[in-house]
Amino acid sequence: MDLDLRKVRYFVAVAELLHFGRAAERLHIAQPVLSRQIRALEKDLDSSLFERDSHGVTLTTAGLQLLDDGRALLASADATRRRVQRSGRGPHRLVIGFRAGIVVTRTLRAYGAAHPGIEVRARRVEWDDQEQLILDGTVDLAYLRRPIREEGLTLLPLFTETRVAMLPADHRLAGKQDLVRADLDGETWLRYTDQGPDDIPIRSIEEKFEAVASGAGITLVPVSVAEQYSRPDITYVPVTDAQPDEVVLAWEANRRSALIAGFVESVRGAPG
Repeated sequence: MDLDLRKVRYFVAVAELLHFGRAAERLHIAQPVLSRQIRALEKDLDSSLFERDSHGVTLTTAGLQLLDDGRALLASADATRRRVQRSGRGPHRLVIGFRAGIVVTRTLRAYGAAHPGIEVRARRVEWDDQEQLILDGTVDLAYLRRPIREEGLTLLPLFTETRVAMLPADHRLAGKQDLVRADLDGETWLRYTDQGPDDIPIRSIEEKFEAVASGAGITLVPVSVAEQYSRPDITYVPVTDAQPDEVVLAWEANRRSALIAGFVESVRGAPG
């Protein structure tokens, strides 16, 4: 028997809330209906998904497995629907993602002028969602910075950028003409994956600014970020031996789209 996505969606709601009443409210259905659907799903799978007793509801081992797989299954189904809908409706539209500091305006305007029937929009992406927004169809292509989780993507290398140290304005090395990595030995380095106070990861360039300006640490950023973002409490100094930042154009490897193929060819053919 095929797995019913509606039942899986109902199951995930109960599994996340561990409460049939609140799950029914979230799903906008009656609780008895929800209970019947869960029992039917358990019958379909020949597995008990929940332990029910006077203390409440808990997940069985099978339920824990279905929660992991079910979330991925529902996300994939939603992404498929979004991509199909976008492919089937007009006007033709491309959504182009970009990371902070990467200027796509000229490319998008040139492509739009050469293809007046295609609507082109830009959307900023962050390090922690850049791949997923491509894979789920939220953006069609994106200008990304490494590191990149490449699975499911096709990458077109575009260019590299030198990197500069982002320092507090009162840092001991502020005002230097340039630096080498050895000059920064002993410094506290901030990275996007670092956890801030309250276990909140640094997610955006703006959050990096706040961390650096407060004295929490320093970081390296592409020179384009330094050119576009300035603050009186932040300074930038070139680091001559820092590894260059790599920028690539990325799109879903298995997606069939003449619009995406056409945009890629226009980028390939653009002057460097």
